[in-house]
Amino acid sequence: MTSKPWWLAVLLPSLAAAQSLPAPLDETTGTVIAAPAPALAAPAPWATLDAAGRADARARYAAWRALDEAERTRVRQARARVAALPADQQQALRTRFDAMDRLYRDGWRMGPRIGAHYPGLQPMFGYLPPAQRPAALALLASLDDAQLDRLSVISRRTAPQDRDAVRAELLALAPGAREAWLRKHAGR
Repeated sequence: MTSKPWWLAVLLPSLAAAQSLPAPLDETTGTVIAAPAPALAAPAPWATLDAAGRADARARYAAWRALDEAERTRVRQARARVAALPADQQQALRTRFDAMDRLYRDGWRMGPRIGAHYPGLQPMFGYLPPAQRPAALALLASLDDAQLDRLSVISRRTAPQDRDAVRAELLALAPGAREAWLRKHAGR
């Protein structure tokens, strides 16, 4: 049996409805293989979503599909840790997440690594022209944590009127030249 994607329940709490998932069974003996994980809320049926809800669900699914397997594994592990918490602690985490500004919540769509840096990256990468999105996402995914930290500093320090030019300059660099550029600009 295929269960509904768990990440929808975690990332779409406003669209969720309570549902228990069945325990996995050994097909030869009919016995439960392992204790079932605590149930997370399942997404609302597609037919009940309005146009905005469907568009949001599509965007979240596209973001999930864009993650590499290492990031998906990190998300799955986080989901397991959250599922193991008592219900009141799970709800507290969801409440904290829902209370975040939408721009920062959306940053988590890029995965745990980039999402953790997104508040600093948002000034420069929060509003991208559609033509720059694929290159910018590839750039962010290629940077390590130290480089993302430096880029966050640059993003916060760059005046709003200069962000487009600075971002375009960074995107035009060859991958081997990015580290020197980040060190130079973060040190200003």
